[in-house]
Order: sequence, then structure tokens, then C-alpha cells
Amino acid sequence: MIQYLRSLVFVLHIYVMMLVIGVVFAPYAIVSKNGARAACKTYSRYVFWSMRWMVGLKAEVRGEVPEGEVLIASKHQSFLDIMMIFTALPSAKFIMKRSILWTPIIGLYAKRLECVPVDRGKRGAAIAKMVRDVEAGRASPGQLIIYSQGTRVAPGTKAPYKVGTAVLYEQLGQPCVPVATNVGVFWPRTGIMRKPGTAIVEFLPALEEGLDRDTFLSRLEDTVEERSDALMREGGFEPNGVH
Repeated sequence: MIQYLRSLVFVLHIYVMMLVIGVVFAPYAIVSKNGARAACKTYSRYVFWSMRWMVGLKAEVRGEVPEGEVLIASKHQSFLDIMMIFTALPSAKFIMKRSILWTPIIGLYAKRLECVPVDRGKRGAAIAKMVRDVEAGRASPGQLIIYSQGTRVAPGTKAPYKVGTAVLYEQLGQPCVPVATNVGVFWPRTGIMRKPGTAIVEFLPALEEGLDRDTFLSRLEDTVEERSDALMREGGFEPNGVH
């Protein structure tokens, strides 16, 4: 009960701080995408700091963090892995649902960070436009993040890896860095409870460009799932459902 109450206070206060930081940085973000990036990283680091002492949860990033133009294909378990990946990378941008653009505060920052909004069934056209914009200098290069399972997946739950990641990998012609995580063990995709421990995001060795679609998807899924299972066991959760 005490941990639940601490979690409740933590959750409420980080949403208040999202509004506060979003409004304070808004003028800077409107005139500069560096301002938008600074706001999002400031907020994320505030969350990491506050969750340590409020609910006993630490954030740890492992592996070699890429700095050049690469595709990031990550496992997605909760809002926490979004913040950890974004803060670790120098110039991150996400593929996201277009409806997010109309969300107060978040929509503004998503636009300024040059995230790639997509409509259902039209991802290919959106990515092609992004590639053209980067080549023409209308958009800045960076690390493009996609969640290969398409949604948040709870620890111990299996979900297929969608072919869209392979299509994007082919279109971009860039290496792909897989990312594993165990954050859902401590910060679930739904609910209030936040558990003490160490939430980990790990950047894994890159998959080279030029792989055929089936080989790429198979290697990506095997790599991310195997390492994520190991991280979840490290966090005290057995992926097969036995704690």
C-alpha cells in the first residue's frame, strides 16, 4: 500500500511537471528545434531523478549509443523506454501516429523534433517524404526510432514483429540498431504502481544494411527478444510467467 501511494503521488506530479516544463520551454521550442529537444530531455531527466527517490526506481542505459544516421528498432514496454532512448540519443525522432500531433503540448514538441507522423496504411509514403526532405536539406538527419511490434508489449507477452520495420530498413538503406529493455517490469504500460529496481535500456550491435527482408526480421526479433528476456530475468521477472 505504501509503494502504491508513493507511485500515485509520483505519477500525478510528473504529469503536472510535463505541463509546467512544456509551457516554460514553449517559446524556445517554437523558434528552435534545439529548444524542443532541450525541453524533452530536461523533462525526462527530471523524471529519472524524481523516480529514484520517490519510488526507488533507477534508469540505466547500456551498450554503445549510436550517433550517426541509423534506424533504431526497439522493444516497447512503457512510456519510460521512450524517455530513456530519447535522452540517450543525440538527435532522436520517432515514427508516431498522426493523431498525436493534435495532443496539447506533446503535439507541439513532436512537430518541432521532426517526428514522422503516419496514417494507418500510409507509412511508406511518409517515410519516403522524410528521406526526400533530409536529402534536400529541409529536415535534419538523425536517429529514426520505430517500435517493431507496433505497440507497448507487457513483460512475458509475445507479439509479432511487423514487416513495416523491414520495409523501413530497406527504404533507408541504413544500419539498424536493435534495442532491448526490461522497463515494463518496473513501470508497466498501464496502471499506477511503480516498482523499485533498475530499469534498463540496452543498445545492441547494429545489423548491417543490405540484408534481405526475412533475414533481417528474423535476426532482429531473435536478438531483441533474447536480450530483453535476459534483462527481465535480471530484474527479477521470469518471461515465461514464473517469478
